[in-house]
Amino acid sequence: MAEDELPRTRLAQLMKQQHMTVQDLRDRYREITSTELSERQAYRWLGGDMKGRPYPHSQAALEQMFGETASRLLGAPHGSGLVLQAHPHEVIALPLDPARQDWQRQVLAASAQRAREFLSRTEVPNVGSETLDQLTDDVRGLTVEYQQKPLETLLGKMSATQSEIFNLLEGRQRPPQTLDLYLLAGVASGLMARAAHDLHSPQEAMTHARAAFAAADNAGHDGLKAWAKGLQSLIAYWANRYDDSVRYAEEGSVFALRSRNTSAVWLAAGEARSLAALGRYDEARLAVDRATEAREQVQRDDLDELGGFCTSNRPRQLYYAAEALAWAGSDAAEQTEQCALEAIGAYESAPDADRAFGDEAGARCALAIARINNAEFEGAADAMTGVLTLPVAQRTHGVVTAVEHVESRLASVAADGRAVDELGDSMRSFASQRLALPQ
Repeated sequence: MAEDELPRTRLAQLMKQQHMTVQDLRDRYREITSTELSERQAYRWLGGDMKGRPYPHSQAALEQMFGETASRLLGAPHGSGLVLQAHPHEVIALPLDPARQDWQRQVLAASAQRAREFLSRTEVPNVGSETLDQLTDDVRGLTVEYQQKPLETLLGKMSATQSEIFNLLEGRQRPPQTLDLYLLAGVASGLMARAAHDLHSPQEAMTHARAAFAAADNAGHDGLKAWAKGLQSLIAYWANRYDDSVRYAEEGSVFALRSRNTSAVWLAAGEARSLAALGRYDEARLAVDRATEAREQVQRDDLDELGGFCTSNRPRQLYYAAEALAWAGSDAAEQTEQCALEAIGAYESAPDADRAFGDEAGARCALAIARINNAEFEGAADAMTGVLTLPVAQRTHGVVTAVEHVESRLASVAADGRAVDELGDSMRSFASQRLALPQ
């Protein structure tokens, strides 16, 4: 690094301040990690010539050496890139004038210097419009792909996207850009919540869902707050915590009333199936009706425009209604079958971007339960065909649990015969091979 060369990264800036050479950096790195840092790699770090972040142990070593996060060290230098010899929060005092002792002028001069430093920082944001556009496209793609592709093909990109957004929020942006980043952080955290849920890790899923709500709160986005509460309700439902699921849905409805985006539909529909699971069928039917009323009053927002998992479409609403009705047993069998068939048909005729293999499987499970309640066992087996042929990579926690609900209902009826035995065996075999990422 030439003495007269302006630093290109915060790392280079700090090294210049400390009169530290590349060899000094390599020696210190070896002391901390007991591994070698090549000269080429060191220069890449200093010049910001990297496509991604170093390995975690390398980031930890940098943070130990310089006391700042790796994302900041490998990012742009503070200010214009010039070396500041004083600490950025330290008042730079001018020499006292022995003749006049003009302390007021000195205070003003020092204050002006701090203002110049402030300007140098705030006028160099770490996020531009192109970066935001790219991140938005990335998140939008993931919200659609998540409903259609195996998790193992997406998890790495999902985690990296969430991490990138978090790192950017640690830097400097103008207020509107910060709000946009918090929206994306909320959605990215929501996707990670779904991933943890689908891998049957409800505690980790709820942590990410809470992070999504915190991001929504920082963004001041009622629609995103409602959506995050919908996530918490979903996670609690599939963990058999039905009371908690109802509570989260009720909390989310407060924000949904203000935003009126499609989260209002999702929350009411999700509350309906949790109430039904608790045996509160009359309340569940009222919640189904509320979801229909909310659909009629929807005002789509920027969260809905991301599509995929971020918006609650009509096929999903119908699936949730069918699942709620399925809990009511034989008394609602006819209505359950009708609603489930409508949901399946709506998904089959929907645009590709609105398809969701997990929800479609859930609708078919609701149909199978309705037919079992009507003693139509061959019809139930037919309904389950599209579910039981799902590859292991798509046997998420929700899908497997829905199949187990069908198996439980089948076991509760007094019936025998080849169709019953084969269906039971197929479902047990299916549930024994659930989604698990490679070790």
